[in-house]
Amino acid sequence: MIKPPFPSDEKERLSAVRSYHLLDTLPEKDFDNITALAASICDVPIALVTLLDANRNFLKSHYGVPFNESPRNTSFCAHAILEENDLFIVEDARIDPRFQRNPFVTEMNAIFYAGVRLMDPHGYPLGTLCVFDSKPRELSNKQKKALSSLAYQVVNLFESKKRNRTLMTVQEELRERNEELKNFAGIVSHDMKMPLANMIITSDMLQAKYGGLLDEQAKKYLDYIKQSSFTLSEYITGLLEHYETDKTASYVEEIFDSQDLFEEIIELLNISVDCEINLPEENFEMQANKAALEQIILNLVSNSIKYNDKEKIKIDIECREKDDLYHFSISDNGMGIPAEEMSHIFELFGTLGILDREGKKGNGIGLSTVKKLVTKLQGEIAVSSTLGVGTTIEFYIQKNGGANKAF
Repeated sequence: MIKPPFPSDEKERLSAVRSYHLLDTLPEKDFDNITALAASICDVPIALVTLLDANRNFLKSHYGVPFNESPRNTSFCAHAILEENDLFIVEDARIDPRFQRNPFVTEMNAIFYAGVRLMDPHGYPLGTLCVFDSKPRELSNKQKKALSSLAYQVVNLFESKKRNRTLMTVQEELRERNEELKNFAGIVSHDMKMPLANMIITSDMLQAKYGGLLDEQAKKYLDYIKQSSFTLSEYITGLLEHYETDKTASYVEEIFDSQDLFEEIIELLNISVDCEINLPEENFEMQANKAALEQIILNLVSNSIKYNDKEKIKIDIECREKDDLYHFSISDNGMGIPAEEMSHIFELFGTLGILDREGKKGNGIGLSTVKKLVTKLQGEIAVSSTLGVGTTIEFYIQKNGGANKAF
């Protein structure tokens, strides 16, 4: 018996093998199906998918044998990876000097061997797809081609699992970073709200105490400080709502009347302009995440009021049950949305570049938060709009435990 030597690039080859994280893993059906097929095609009792480690031959799939590893120095596959030809065949191991007195030959009657090298994309042989028989024999050209094709599929499986593992690692890193960002945003936002409140209060105090001593320009500066503080405060509140959507979406579902929900929302809006809001005529009992639903509708109705250039604002709200879903529609007679901007309105920080009725520019957080909450409630949201005429936003959410359906 001749012990197989190590390849000259063994260090790099081993690194390639271990990069797949398949050593010492449990059997998998995808690989077992391939070895079963290889054994059937070649009409042999044993078929293996092997990975050559430093001192052993690990059997990722072992059809026809009860063990999952063997010593490398007696391995047929350790010889096979050294061959330039991808298909390595030993027709009768009893007369081959490399395998005479090999324990696999003398004790397990491994006489015939055919192995195809499993080559990674960088040209390193990882192991083999191989078959054994207990008698001397030959493979037909069709069998050889089939074995090579199956080996190609094994490598594809290796690569697919490697990519999936990388993606899972990246997803976990992104999840951790997103969690860090949420925590950072929460801490910073909470810490900034108090100084902003102080700035607003201080502006009012200066205006009240020293207003008579200030000229018009100075008064404008004070008013600008106050309004900027309000704008930043609204921005921070929006960010907090956006990053706390997971918490809001996890609230326990409640049972409540639809009419009560809409009336509470109108009360929260504290509307001070000429506005007609038409509520659904039908009142029915709902079971849903009330806090999340309230935040969604509050955002949408608030936008219908803010981005409206008509003397009298008109908003129609519709709500209905259908199968396992609650459907909502909010239509207004506002400014409308340009067609080229329709696909961006639900993006975080995506703004239309237009001013609301009070001359303020939006921050692009509210609708992103709405979209995120609707998605968390296993629903979908859609928008249709005519510039200068108005906008309709429709969305649905699932009833408790309902099946997902389209509009």
